[in-house]
Amino acid sequence: MPNYDYECQKCGDRFEVFQSMNDAKLSLCRVDGCGGELKRLLGTGGGIIFKGSGFYQTDYGPRLIRPEPRPMVVAPPRRRRSPAIELIRAQGLAETINALMRYYAVT
Repeated sequence: MPNYDYECQKCGDRFEVFQSMNDAKLSLCRVDGCGGELKRLLGTGGGIIFKGSGFYQTDYGPRLIRPEPRPMVVAPPRRRRSPAIELIRAQGLAETINALMRYYAVT
């Protein structure tokens, strides 16, 4: 139920009344002996309450602390494979064993 402001047109008395929206407007001044006509004033009305998210300035502002970007990690260079492994990959196992035997026999 809202509060309504009234002002007497005769004596200038201003007051506030808490009444239902369905109640009739007050018409006569409450001051003894005045009996003047009352006028309902435009008031500020009731306060509006917004519930839920999205109504506050902080809802869409920047986050409190943004994490620092992590530095890029550079992978170490790959080691060169030994000639034996390259031979195993390129040729069959039997040929590789023969090639290794020849290699070590010469050196």
